[in-house]
Amino acid sequence: MFLGFDHLEQMLERASKNASDGYPPYNIEQVSPTTLRITLAVAGFVMEDLHITQEDNQLVIRGRQSDDGQGRIFLHRGIAARQFQKAFVLAEGIEVGGAWMDNGLLHIELARPQPEVRVRKIEIGHGPTASSSRDRVAPVVDVPAGRKQRVVRVIDEE
Repeated sequence: MFLGFDHLEQMLERASKNASDGYPPYNIEQVSPTTLRITLAVAGFVMEDLHITQEDNQLVIRGRQSDDGQGRIFLHRGIAARQFQKAFVLAEGIEVGGAWMDNGLLHIELARPQPEVRVRKIEIGHGPTASSSRDRVAPVVDVPAGRKQRVVRVIDEE
C-alpha cells in the first residue's frame, strides 16, 4: 500500500498532455548513476529565444523565434520556425544542474543526489495516552555516507 502519493495522478495527467507533441525532438540519457541529460534539437533558435523554468516539480522549456526573415524568400522551409513548449515532470529531489547550447542542441543537466540513510527509532507505547505519538518526535540517527545502505529495524526491550 502506498501512502502520501495523492499527487501522482496529477503528475501522470501532466505527462500525458505533453506526450502528444513530438516537436522539438529530444533525447534523455543517463550520463552517470546520479546524472541525467535532456537534449533538445532546437535548430534555428538562439539562446535568447529559449527560456527554461522549473515550476514546482515540472521543468518547462519554451522556445519562440523572433521573426528575422524579413526580406528573405524561402523556396523550401524545412527547418521549423514555430514556438514550442516542452515540459518534463521531475521526481522529488531531482535538481537542475545547468543548461548549454552546442551545434543546435540544447542540453539540460539533471542531478539526482543520493538520499541520506536515516534510521529512526519508534517507541512502542502501552496504548493511546493524552500525549499521543504526534506530540513526540523520535530521534533521528544519521548514518555516514560511506557505509553501505541497508534496512535496519530497531526493537527496544524495556
